[in-house]
Amino acid sequence: MQLKERGMPIVLVEQNFRFAAPLADRHFVMDHGQIVEEITAEQLPSRREHLNSMLGV
Repeated sequence: MQLKERGMPIVLVEQNFRFAAPLADRHFVMDHGQIVEEITAEQLPSRREHLNSMLGV
């Protein structure tokens, strides 16, 4: 049984958004140690332009 199926949270801290985006159920954008944005996987397609501008992608 996989960890996700058991309800175990997994935290991945990654600067490469393109790598991490398909892996995550939720995305948190941090700026100077503070969470400034939380986006679910379902919201990601409609928020991609916003995120790209925030992240300088």
